[in-house]
Amino acid sequence: MVKKAQENYTYILQCADGSFYTGWTNNLQRRLKAHNEGKASKYTRSRRPVKILYYESFETKQEAMRREFAIKQLSRREKERLIDCFTEAEQIEKIEIGKAKKKGQIKAEETKQKEQIKGRRDKVKLSRKNK
Repeated sequence: MVKKAQENYTYILQCADGSFYTGWTNNLQRRLKAHNEGKASKYTRSRRPVKILYYESFETKQEAMRREFAIKQLSRREKERLIDCFTEAEQIEKIEIGKAKKKGQIKAEETKQKEQIKGRRDKVKLSRKNK
């Protein structure tokens, strides 16, 4: 049996007081929920609600933990730059996904139009045969 590779994440949260919290997890959504329920960290417990501003994924727990340590060594300004770059990249990705979806919708509409035209042609052929 092949074991499925588990994703590990390093993330930065923004707390209600504006401070940042950096951590790592193997389930980003569950960890965010735990932070907001006050069950994940003593630091974030009194600074709720929190939201994810940045994350990276890694194949191993060790890589995620190393990155967490490296981010914790950054100044606030450096963390803000990291978050800004991530946000810009995320926005670009959303735009690209939107374009791809739009292309898919356009393709679907073109296919539908072609099918309608073909259906009309078939009706015309049938009506000509029946005359």
